Amino acid sequence: MTLGKLYAIGVGPGDPQLLTIKAANILQRIKYVFTAASDSNGKSLALQIASQHLAPDAKIHPLYFPMTRNKERLEKAWEENCTKIKHVLQLPEDAAFITLGDPSTYSTFTYLMRKLNKSVDLHCEIVPGITSYQASAALVRLPLAEGEESFTIVSGAKGTKELEHALTYSDNIVIIKAYKHYKEIVTFLKEKGLAEHSVAVRRCGLPGEEISFQIDEWDGEKKSYFTLLIVKKRPLHKKLFYK
Repeated sequence: MTLGKLYAIGVGPGDPQLLTIKAANILQRIKYVFTAASDSNGKSLALQIASQHLAPDAKIHPLYFPMTRNKERLEKAWEENCTKIKHVLQLPEDAAFITLGDPSTYSTFTYLMRKLNKSVDLHCEIVPGITSYQASAALVRLPLAEGEESFTIVSGAKGTKELEHALTYSDNIVIIKAYKHYKEIVTFLKEKGLAEHSVAVRRCGLPGEEISFQIDEWDGEKKSYFTLLIVKKRPLHKKLFYK
């Protein structure tokens, strides 16, 4: 059976102008567009970002992923979503799955691709997108790494467990998903003498975008899922980078 091609397209962190030319060109001709959405409201930030680049006749298909640890509910959702994508590819028609940031970096698409590959001979192309940490570093004009330095991306979803290990070998660290354990992470960085070597960014490229070089000033404030920290072992030259 001839299948359509599936494009996984990263739409970047928030600013629609940060889509790549390749991503925009593909979206302008693709008729079927899939996007992840919360099953509670059906909204998709990725769709909002990409909307101005979509074809006039594009058909939007939200894929609902329940926020639950119930394995049966999750498995049912994955199967239903894969079936929706397969139906379009078997027409055959090309389709796009749009995702925040980059499809290869902490993306829902990774799981979809694995699932689809088990049941069809998937013809897929991944179109990379700008990540939130790249955009944040550019926003504050702060290099992620220089010369022979290393840098590591750490998830803050489980607090400081991975961060402590990363500090033993990396010169620069990006902590994504820092929202839930933000206060714990800040306390840890203070204890290590790295709070003053850090910058926090939230909602990069989105309404309400904020930057703080005094990372503890956000303690106790309303959390934002789109919060990350950039931590450097050597002192920041703030006047050189952000004004």
